[in-house]
Amino acid sequence: MEGLQAFLLGGLAQSSLILAGLAVYWWRFSPRVIGSLAGFGAGALVAAVAFTLIPESSDLSAPETSLWLLTGALVFLVSDRFVESRFGGDEDGSPMGIVVGSVVDGIPESLIFGIQIATGQAISASFLAAVWVSNIPQALAPSASLAESGWKKARTVGMWGMVVLACGLTASVGYWLGVGLGATGGRAAALAAGGLLAMLTDSLMPYAFKKAGVWAGVFTVLGFAASLAGS
Repeated sequence: MEGLQAFLLGGLAQSSLILAGLAVYWWRFSPRVIGSLAGFGAGALVAAVAFTLIPESSDLSAPETSLWLLTGALVFLVSDRFVESRFGGDEDGSPMGIVVGSVVDGIPESLIFGIQIATGQAISASFLAAVWVSNIPQALAPSASLAESGWKKARTVGMWGMVVLACGLTASVGYWLGVGLGATGGRAAALAAGGLLAMLTDSLMPYAFKKAGVWAGVFTVLGFAASLAGS
């Protein structure tokens, strides 16, 4: 039952990908709006790392926490480079690259949800909200490009549905790792924090600044403050 709960929670956190993919067929979003949303999501994720994930790793020593942070960053960077070399980056407009790249971004987030359930930790509403919001700009821009190239709504929804399904399965894997292998919430939290920080630096924050300019900084602070208020 808890394995199913992990699957549903992992899917829920990524469900905004589907909603954003549909939204481009109903409304037109300016680059500044998309970039501002990306900045807001980035700020919310920074707060989630600082006030949710790092405190959850407090049972580890400082050197061990640092090691898991670096491991998470390396996992993200290696996976992301593989996706770019194999399928092409987001700028190339490759649908498969977009799908796999979104899965790579969602893996550390989904994994921590599953392990939190397995280890009996409370699910942070602010972290869940931060993940949900940060996915919106990630889906808006490529979905708009695909819609302009002739993709129908069903095809776009199916593409993002695959991502949501993959992240739900990843959350289930996190749960069974927590149960079967004794993975601790602290180690998983530090791993996820490292992966998220690498993702923010590598993609989400530069993307926000590229689209929204100086407003990206303002919305990053707003996202941070909103996540802090809800933590």
